[in-house]
Amino acid sequence: MDRDEVRAHLTGPISSIATPFHEDGSVDYVGLRGQIDFVLAGGSKTVLLTAGDSHYICLSDEEISEVTRVACEQTSGRGMVVAADRYYDTKRAIAFAEYARGVGADVVMVLPPGWGRSSPETLTEHYGAVSEQLPVMMVTGVFIQHGTDFGLETVRRSLDRFEAVVAVKDDMGGEFAKKLCLVAHDQVAVFAGGQKTNHMNMLPFGCDGYMSTFIRFLPEVVQRYWRAIEEKDMEDARAVIRDIDMPYFDQLMRLPSGWNAGLHGTLELFGMARRWRRKPYTTISDEEMEELRGFFCGIGLL
Repeated sequence: MDRDEVRAHLTGPISSIATPFHEDGSVDYVGLRGQIDFVLAGGSKTVLLTAGDSHYICLSDEEISEVTRVACEQTSGRGMVVAADRYYDTKRAIAFAEYARGVGADVVMVLPPGWGRSSPETLTEHYGAVSEQLPVMMVTGVFIQHGTDFGLETVRRSLDRFEAVVAVKDDMGGEFAKKLCLVAHDQVAVFAGGQKTNHMNMLPFGCDGYMSTFIRFLPEVVQRYWRAIEEKDMEDARAVIRDIDMPYFDQLMRLPSGWNAGLHGTLELFGMARRWRRKPYTTISDEEMEELRGFFCGIGLL
């Protein structure tokens, strides 16, 4: 896919995939396939695998490869598939991109290792080398430890030198996100990670879409928000954020098991997948599940 095609698929709400698990910690591939069908039907034009949401940090390389293969197979041309690597050095990242291309992925989100020091030039070379195998999506979380100037310089170099670097996912937010939009949006798709507030923050500066949590279980909320954005009805867009989005994430952050456990619990609450996460991660308790149920009943969505 070229830059224009990728932008079209990243315009609007975008679903990342939360890898579901069985109680014994094995990957629930039936649940994975069902989640993909649901988010595509709900309006996502992209199936986005990520090192974080897709739980790659606790998956083996073989499992990551299989999740990628299943995602491509299940999507079957109904949307763009973005594969993701996980702190791979350049040689391994190239090999994974080649594999992902072979099983049908359209783009690969590249997350370089961040423990040791890199430079804008070495990272640019890394993105460029991987892009020879498959179009590359950058993700700005890798720049958090380096700061704004480092991140923006790396983005500039990569976009100017490599046409197959096709998109940027923002994880930093705030002032960096605004500057990123001004630097990158004229060339490639830029989209917001996290909550709708991040999208609203970036929108005036050039932002195509946002990662949607609700598209996995309540797509009508997503469709209402995006319709408001398209119609420039900022009052209703703000109402969705104020009345639904912010209260939900506040509820997740209050859970003793943590926000991600709460997300997996929400998927179970709406019949999308089971709540389990792989140990040593916590899994949401029955008591916390009742809190979640009460929250959604309280706002009239369950």
